Amino acid sequence: MKQQLLSRALALAACLATVSSLPALADQVSEQGQLRKERRAGTVRSTREIEQIVLPQMQGMQYLGPEYDAAAMAYRLKFIQNGRVVFVDVDARSGRIIGRSR
Repeated sequence: MKQQLLSRALALAACLATVSSLPALADQVSEQGQLRKERRAGTVRSTREIEQIVLPQMQGMQYLGPEYDAAAMAYRLKFIQNGRVVFVDVDARSGRIIGRSR
């Protein structure tokens, strides 16, 4: 009996955790849709184009991947060097680096 209650409680907790993450997932999906729409319209560069511009400038850093911020119309490229994560913000229209964190 206790085992069944524990199993049900764990299953309910897993369901609640999944449901609570749905808004973040919906935001991510809508940003991807917005990015595709803007790329088709020619207002932003593709991730591949941005990487071809920025990666050669980041010598000595390991590239971890991109994110896109539709509101800012900017890519955030993530790198790591000597155990430190570095974010490079890039204007999605021009490919120009607009910020860098250390």
